[in-house]
Amino acid sequence: MLELLLHLFLLLGLSPLLPGVIGKTKALFAGRTGPPFLQSYYDIWKLFGKGLVISRTTTWVFRAGPVVGLAVPVLAALLVPFGAISAPLSFTGDLIFFVYLFGLARFFTASAAMDTGSSFEGMGAAREVTFSCLAEPTVFFSFIVLARLSGSLALDTMFGPALYTAWQSAGPSLILVVACLFVVVLVENCRIPFDDPNTHLELTMIHEVMVLDHSGPDFGMILYGAAMKLFVLGALVVRLVFPGSTGNLLLDTLLFAGGMLLLAVVIGLVESTMARLRLLRVPQLLVGTMLLSFFSLILLLR
Repeated sequence: MLELLLHLFLLLGLSPLLPGVIGKTKALFAGRTGPPFLQSYYDIWKLFGKGLVISRTTTWVFRAGPVVGLAVPVLAALLVPFGAISAPLSFTGDLIFFVYLFGLARFFTASAAMDTGSSFEGMGAAREVTFSCLAEPTVFFSFIVLARLSGSLALDTMFGPALYTAWQSAGPSLILVVACLFVVVLVENCRIPFDDPNTHLELTMIHEVMVLDHSGPDFGMILYGAAMKLFVLGALVVRLVFPGSTGNLLLDTLLFAGGMLLLAVVIGLVESTMARLRLLRVPQLLVGTMLLSFFSLILLLR
């Protein structure tokens, strides 16, 4: 029960801090002061206190998109260990359930965008779904490598204590898996070089264009859900990079939180040193990442 409460506290309390750390890192790298670390908390709190503006052309699908987008990361987080803290929910084959939970959220978000009847939002939904379809094989190949090493199809075991010894026997494969999952974190959370969350150019918007018609609490749920999605997917990368455990629950929690903040800094550095890719180059990069994850499996089998 204590680990469940700690799990939810980390997810609900720490996730909005990650976008703030990313923004602050980018600002400092550019020589600016930038927004405060807690800016995302302020934004979400303010949005939940505002009213809603809903088009009369929309249906219940438009309202369901933000709700599902908020609920899915919470449920997916229960399947993922946060550092040395075990996952509250685990069963054989939950890795497939994990991947398609986010597929469900993506479906409702894209459907809510198209429910407005805007061709502009439909364009963004098509791009979002296309990029995600190209990223899914990378996730599965990476999970197959971890399943092979752990002998289990449960995420809690795949990212469990055996991961520490796996680095000694399959280090090259795991390095490739870390690189591939980091790319997945960037594309699934619409970060540079795949998308720019701060852009306002019509031809370059992907994720942001899908939520243009949302306002008030609905938009607050979208921002909160996006922050939690970044936290959950980032937790996989952090666990791979820091697979050890001290045996002390409090210390392990602090180490995991520090790893997540370090990941946010790395994302901020990537966005500060790279430009957004041309749209035609994004599928090429994702296909290359998929082949790299497949190569990590071949390397392990050899």
